[in-house]
Amino acid sequence: MIQAYLQKCRQILDTVELQTLQIQQAAEWFAHTIAAGRMVHVFGSGHSRIMVEEMWPRYGSFPGFNPIVELSLTFHNLVVGANGQRQAMFLENVPGLAERILRNYELSNQDTALIISSSGCNVVPIEMAELFQRQGVKVVALITKEHSEKSTSKRADGKKLGDFADLLLDTGAPVGDAMVYVPSLETPVAPGSTVGGAVIVNCIKAEVARLLTEAGKAPKVLSAGAIVGSERAVELFEAAYDEHAHRLAKLYGNVGIPSYVSQPNTP
Repeated sequence: MIQAYLQKCRQILDTVELQTLQIQQAAEWFAHTIAAGRMVHVFGSGHSRIMVEEMWPRYGSFPGFNPIVELSLTFHNLVVGANGQRQAMFLENVPGLAERILRNYELSNQDTALIISSSGCNVVPIEMAELFQRQGVKVVALITKEHSEKSTSKRADGKKLGDFADLLLDTGAPVGDAMVYVPSLETPVAPGSTVGGAVIVNCIKAEVARLLTEAGKAPKVLSAGAIVGSERAVELFEAAYDEHAHRLAKLYGNVGIPSYVSQPNTP
């Protein structure tokens, strides 16, 4: 079973490599956003939260990404009872919730967005992408293509995340996500979308870092003391967190002010 899973992961890597041009395009859009002093909004409900936090903040990451993580949609640890999985799965299909989330930010058409949803069929991530596009924000959608094609949208009009994407990326996982069939076990185990998703977001991250550095705007990368020394590591963390705060402040400064509400695309 171990070898079976590893073989499936190698196939996922091949699928990711075939999307090199699309990944480069996403990185170019994101680099332009960050170079302009704005932010790339990253959103995922359910287990797609993993890819949001993979992008920022963690070692090897840098400011410029706004991780939008709603605990009501992603806090799975308790499973049942208060804050349980049933509630989270219900809430990620409530129309209008995406609008309330984005009400917290002043968007600009210099912003870009990465929306992650393996099925691409849950209401909140679909509405997030739709609302971003409505504000002139380019949307990159990260889905599992085969799974999304075989799945039914929870949205009344049947539209999926891909219908509101300027660029579509595929994790390469199979229908149903789980990749290994165990003899005498009815259903497959060991999902693959996290593998493909993590590879893709880190490919994007690496390419964005290259583009920013070549443009003379090298990012402040969170780095381990084992690489740069403990003092330099602290300096980088503090500088990166400060930059994140300053970028985030731009998203809050004019929230709710009528002149900006009526002109949401104003940089």
